[in-house]
Amino acid sequence: MKKIEHIGIAVKDIEAANATYNAVFGSKHYKTETVKSEGVSTSFFKIGESKIELLAATNSESPIAKFIDKRGEGIHHIAFAVDDIKAEIARLENEGFKLINTEPKEGADNKLVAFMHPKSSHGVLVELCQEKSPSPALPKGEGARN
Repeated sequence: MKKIEHIGIAVKDIEAANATYNAVFGSKHYKTETVKSEGVSTSFFKIGESKIELLAATNSESPIAKFIDKRGEGIHHIAFAVDDIKAEIARLENEGFKLINTEPKEGADNKLVAFMHPKSSHGVLVELCQEKSPSPALPKGEGARN
């Protein structure tokens, strides 16, 4: 693992949380995004080399809605940047850790993600993040807009 990529904070109201953290950090969020497959709206703040990700549920079945119902608002996960997410998943499984995702999936902020079960990490939900490779440019005349 290379570094802490971001810390995820579950919130009930993303607009109210954006206003709070805009004031806390003295700067505005740089990106908002909805991840439909997870039922979540996200907002990102850059803090030094790391980020803070605010997460709000978009439906009552979202993992974030269930988290807030059970534990309330607060830190949801810590994400670590990795170079090769598939290799890191295999390494952790070989070490005996339980993973929620044994295959990477699409996440927010142009990332492939996988989560390690909190029971394997002393109650902390750990997210692995790998930057998705940009799509290779098509040569002129093969679908690229010129």
